[in-house]
Amino acid sequence: MSVPVLNPEGLPSGDAAFSGPVAEQVIKPHLIHETVVAELGHRRAGTHSTKNRGEVRGGGRKPWRQKGTGRARAGSSRSPIWRGGGVTFGPTPRDHGGKVNRKVRAQAFRAALRAHADRGSMAVMDPTGWDTPSSKRAAAYLYQAPEAVDARPLLVLVDDPDAVEGLSFRNLEGVYVLAAGDIEVVDIMAGRSLLIARAVWERYTGGELSVTDVEVTPKPLPERTPPPAPKPIHRTVKVDDKPKRGRKKAAEAPEAETPVADVPEADVPEAEAPEVEALEVETPQDAVVATDEETVDVVVEESAGEAEAEVAVPEKPKRTRKKAEPKDGAEATQDTPDEDGAE
Repeated sequence: MSVPVLNPEGLPSGDAAFSGPVAEQVIKPHLIHETVVAELGHRRAGTHSTKNRGEVRGGGRKPWRQKGTGRARAGSSRSPIWRGGGVTFGPTPRDHGGKVNRKVRAQAFRAALRAHADRGSMAVMDPTGWDTPSSKRAAAYLYQAPEAVDARPLLVLVDDPDAVEGLSFRNLEGVYVLAAGDIEVVDIMAGRSLLIARAVWERYTGGELSVTDVEVTPKPLPERTPPPAPKPIHRTVKVDDKPKRGRKKAAEAPEAETPVADVPEADVPEAEAPEVEALEVETPQDAVVATDEETVDVVVEESAGEAEAEVAVPEKPKRTRKKAEPKDGAEATQDTPDEDGAE
């Protein structure tokens, strides 16, 4: 079993032999679970608190006498069943963490490291020698690293998080930089990949690393493609079938004409001449039987006269304005319409 060692550019320049107590540790999931639960419990503040009936203010006097009232007996108004009373079995400040033996915790820690080494998601970082912090350089470092090591969330273990390496990695998305002295089992299990400084890994394994050199083949940098041109925006313009009606300006508006009342003309029905050779008309004694042509003329004239009589509209009398009174005191005359409509 070996662990890849990364050079200052992030390339796997060698493999370190995986030996020592970490390599000899057997993975025991129940120990890891026990330790993780205890560590998460210790991270809780445990400051939640409530008051029981003995801590609530008031309730020192008996609300009413024991017997004779018809009500249930009560000894305090701060009973949990009363409004404003205490809380039954409420939370109190306490420590949620459990006790884990020191040897059990050590076995769980080594088992967590062994699990990362078995699945190839761990690498050792040689000193980079960077002068100034640079997130761009740290991103290029992880790009050249193996794919299993670049999985996020990535946990970077260094001695000093405020050093150049820590300041360079901590600004990347999904990368968490922690001090080696403050690391816990829950942190190792929460990361999908692990990057450990060489000095920290030698302290965990208890000896110096024996690295076997391997050929370095850098990854080709991704080609930068220009951003796609923005797509033209096609806007659909709604064309109305009917033209819009707008108000005309006052200067262009034509002069208003006085409306004239249109009286519909009466439609005079034309009488159809009966197709008869001779027609006898009942007339007075001095009347004479008419011929066919004379009879038609008489019928037409009579029907036309009846139509005119039906359509004729009586004329309304015209109204005249009252003349102004003269200044010299003469009597003002008012024109009134005659009976037949004349002034």
